[in-house]
Amino acid sequence: MALKSAWELALERTGGKSSVKLTDAQKAKLAELDKLYTAKIAQEELTLKPKITEAQAAGDAEAVQKLEGQLQTVLGRIRRKLEEEKEAVRKET
Repeated sequence: MALKSAWELALERTGGKSSVKLTDAQKAKLAELDKLYTAKIAQEELTLKPKITEAQAAGDAEAVQKLEGQLQTVLGRIRRKLEEEKEAVRKET
């Protein structure tokens, strides 16, 4: 299940209509942020998922649980940072 951003939740509450009109520069910056943070997420997954697989193969349930928790924590932090930066771009005038 994918987590929804604050922006997506706000759009749902307003019936999908945004009251804020974004400039082309803001749209470009938002797209750039999405690309950057997608890469950061992929990098973390590429780092930790092989370690999780190794721990599973070794039958080390404790290590698997620890690594999966670490991955979720890191991904959550990255996603929160992305939303903070996107919100700052949206508030620019």
